[in-house]
Amino acid sequence: MKIDFQVMEALEMLERERGIPVETILDALANALVSAYKRSPGAAEEARVTIDADGGDIFVYAQELDEDGNVVREWEDTPTDFGRIAAQTAKQVIFQRLREAKRDQVFELYEGREGDLVTGMAQSHDNRYTILDLGNAEAMMPGSERIPYERLERGTRVKALILEIRGESKGPQIVVSRSHPDFVRRLLELEVPELLDGTVEIRAIAREPGHRTKIAVSSNDPNVDPKGACVGARGSRVRQVVNELRGEKVDVVQWREDVHQFIAEALGPTKVREVQIEEDGEAAVVIVSDHQLSLAIGKEGQNARLAARLTGYRIDIRSDKPPEPEPEPEPEPEPDAAEGEEPGEEAVDAQAQELAADAETDAPGEISEAQAEALSEDETQEVADSDSMEPEEAESEIAGSEESGSEDEAGEVDLTEAGTTDNAPDDSAETNDEDETE
Repeated sequence: MKIDFQVMEALEMLERERGIPVETILDALANALVSAYKRSPGAAEEARVTIDADGGDIFVYAQELDEDGNVVREWEDTPTDFGRIAAQTAKQVIFQRLREAKRDQVFELYEGREGDLVTGMAQSHDNRYTILDLGNAEAMMPGSERIPYERLERGTRVKALILEIRGESKGPQIVVSRSHPDFVRRLLELEVPELLDGTVEIRAIAREPGHRTKIAVSSNDPNVDPKGACVGARGSRVRQVVNELRGEKVDVVQWREDVHQFIAEALGPTKVREVQIEEDGEAAVVIVSDHQLSLAIGKEGQNARLAARLTGYRIDIRSDKPPEPEPEPEPEPEPDAAEGEEPGEEAVDAQAQELAADAETDAPGEISEAQAEALSEDETQEVADSDSMEPEEAESEIAGSEESGSEDEAGEVDLTEAGTTDNAPDDSAETNDEDETE
């Protein structure tokens, strides 16, 4: 039996394209043919298959073994109808071996690359996983490792961080992440050469994926500004990182050996007035201006929270404005008589007297004796005053009464007639007496 030359050419092509040696495929094919031979009628219990790599000739040798498993006798027993069986078996073996070879290659290619960046194209997206096509393999990104609220459309090219390589029976699984803090570290290393050569070093990272990231950097060269090297001219370097993170804010702060200065840097862009470290060495009190308080805390406490993660201290932010004194509580009014209790005799007498006084005052048409006496005295005094008034005074009084009488609309009184009749002297009588004397 002989393998067709076209099959041998196909095997050589697979070796060139997939990197699978032809000998490996022929060995797998020989093992598969041994299993197929044992299932044929009249076959020996043991056998071996040889395949000539140059000519493609296939030979089956039946074997007889002793009790110890040693070969006692061997003879050629190649079936005459072995061609069809060999062809089907070869097809299955080749496909199976290709899958296994691909798995092995993927595992060897990505083994030990945890923490590296890869670029892939989004293939599928659901609530559980996002599948990225890396070209020679597929990577799986769980929902917990995605950036919140980020939806990767099919065909979108994105970068991701390799978290783990899982060797499973179905093949190695590559788990990637875009929410891990080291993902920002690797992105920044792509843009900042000083990070790769060791001139600038990233000391700490605090991140809330999709919202904000704080990175503390230091320089091993006194002539290099670590913060400026990471930010770049007009923010060109850090802008590339922000674009890959879909607009996530990235703050680069300078690492300080002094804890007070480092905490003040971590709370940037807030201007810190004072930093006090507590006695336990795990908490810090930060004093800022009153108008800087909201900036130091950040939206929903985000700035203070990230600064605490970056420095490792619990941070309590306070304003330099002294607290306003609390207003004194108002005295509580004396409680009234409890409901259901009858008031005492004194309270009843006081209420009765008040009601009686109100009734006397408000009763229409009733005047007390004291009020009547006061009114009569006032009228008597008015009459006496009018009798003692001189004629000139009476005339002026009458004129004033006329003016006041014209201005008062309610209760009109003819004061002129009353004054003339009652108070003025009788001038007409004097005239008549003079005429009689003449």
